Amino acid sequence: MYTLHIANKNYSSWSLRPWVLMKELSIPFIEKQSTFKEGSNWNEFRDFSPSGLVPCLVDEKQAIWDSLGITEFLAEKHAEVWPDSPHARAWARCASAEMHSGFSALRDECPMSCGIRVKLSKQSAPLQKDIARIDELWNQGLNNFKGPFLAGNKFTAVDAFYAPVAFRIRSFGLSLSDAALHYVDLLLSLESMRTWESDALNETWREQGHEQDIIKSGVLVEDFRKT
Repeated sequence: MYTLHIANKNYSSWSLRPWVLMKELSIPFIEKQSTFKEGSNWNEFRDFSPSGLVPCLVDEKQAIWDSLGITEFLAEKHAEVWPDSPHARAWARCASAEMHSGFSALRDECPMSCGIRVKLSKQSAPLQKDIARIDELWNQGLNNFKGPFLAGNKFTAVDAFYAPVAFRIRSFGLSLSDAALHYVDLLLSLESMRTWESDALNETWREQGHEQDIIKSGVLVEDFRKT
């Protein structure tokens, strides 16, 4: 059975991607969580991850690191990871790669924290550009492949790659089109996402770097996390 190494569920958007993908596709795995520490996690995470980062999937004795690498590894063994249609599959791969390498303003100004609500002081031009592009991209997928998921009627890897964005949009009150907001609601209603969120809210450990990042762009107005 696979072993998936992740970090804090409240913070680790990268860990969420393969976790929610495998949960939604009913791919069995053992979850192992390592908590972020103040400063570098390199030494601890290097015990299981060649890059010293999470997520990392272990299949027997082979380590597969990076969320995109894990996704493609799983796709070789589980056909349902990507859409059936070649057209939808090509689009989904491009959209996932764009998420994997881009949207730096969204990541920087709206870091993932599942249990908080923040009122942004302002939205920078790069953040507005990222939000507009996500709205455009989601509407393109929903319109072209008829939904309710981004590449058709089934949850696939492209939805997993944008799952952390759903938490960000809710936490920071970001404005999107009605269709995009309906998609956010769909993601947040999934059993796997509700389980992840519940686990995240029950985490009591705080890492100050992450906590400072959460409020550097606005004011914390609600915190639903367990204290």
